[in-house]
Amino acid sequence: MNDWPEIRSSVEALCRGFPGEYWQALDRERAYPVEFVQALTRAGFLCILIPEEYGGSGLPVSAAAAVLEEIQRSGCNGAACHAQMYTMGTLLRHGSEEQKRRFLPEIASGALRLQAFGVTEPSSGSNTLALRTTAVKQKDGGYIVNGQKIWTSRAEHSDLMLLLARTTPISQVEKRTEGLSVFLVDMRKALCKGMTIRPIRTMINHATTEVFFEDLKIPADSLIGEPGKGFRYILDGMNVERILIAAECIGDARWFIEKASGYATEREVFGRPIGCNQGIAFPIARAFAATEAAALMCRHAADQFDAGEDCGAKANTAKLLASEASWQAADMCMQTYGGFAFAEEYDIERKFRESRLYRIAPVSNNLILSYIAEHVLGLPRSY
Repeated sequence: MNDWPEIRSSVEALCRGFPGEYWQALDRERAYPVEFVQALTRAGFLCILIPEEYGGSGLPVSAAAAVLEEIQRSGCNGAACHAQMYTMGTLLRHGSEEQKRRFLPEIASGALRLQAFGVTEPSSGSNTLALRTTAVKQKDGGYIVNGQKIWTSRAEHSDLMLLLARTTPISQVEKRTEGLSVFLVDMRKALCKGMTIRPIRTMINHATTEVFFEDLKIPADSLIGEPGKGFRYILDGMNVERILIAAECIGDARWFIEKASGYATEREVFGRPIGCNQGIAFPIARAFAATEAAALMCRHAADQFDAGEDCGAKANTAKLLASEASWQAADMCMQTYGGFAFAEEYDIERKFRESRLYRIAPVSNNLILSYIAEHVLGLPRSY
């Protein structure tokens, strides 16, 4: 099993140029880390999964996981650009050769950004099959899109959007999974011509938005793969998403553990380091154990994916364990630092807020538990 030490070392070196003060300043203004994303692009880390024939590195998912884990472990935030790693997989696996040659080289070079993922809607949430956004085919082969997406992060900082819309009314399909199609929307052409983006201010600097479509016309060649097969295409890319998010959570957990361990060793109260107290030491040790267990599952899932095996159960379990481990470590770090953890200068409160997200997104841990219960353990389906 390759742990990619050279990649990890390079990512760590790059991240040293973006210390906590950089992220704190962005967090105050809810600003996008343009310089950080540009540095990752120049270093070739964002095109790591794109095949060499299209200008990328052609490395496996385990390498991409190493990149994102190290970004988080270094105190930075890969959420600004991580979607590009997994959304491009839909284009790579299901797009036409013409689409791949047209877009992937420019995505690899950074000339184009594919970071927006238009799936979730206000009325459907995680129930993707209930989405209402429609794409109606026209006589010229193009489509007219109407609807709304929410929690579409980085839409303001992306050139392209992967959009899931219903192309056949649900009343005309045998299964609810049918009739959904995936489109690659050129947002540069769509903005203010049927597409409107509205930022959503949240407790973390995640650049998230809601997107409105009103009679947006997109060309026929926006369609990826076959019409009506979009739900399967989206599911196909979710295992990669789960694995990479798990890797980020592991990186966060290790950052918290390192911070807490260092502070518990140096901070003295009543004439001795606070780490001498089991009330401080044991939670750090438990967080470490949970993180290492999650890391093993994440690597196992990545290895299965890279081997072409079905990794759905492992990928979902990795995301579940890793997001819980990072939150456990975050809470432990806050407790270790006490009141100082709330001070911006220590950077813990920012990472604490950011780590909470992944117990909910990109999929709720409750849904993962339901998936494991039904599809892994064979328990009756919950309603």
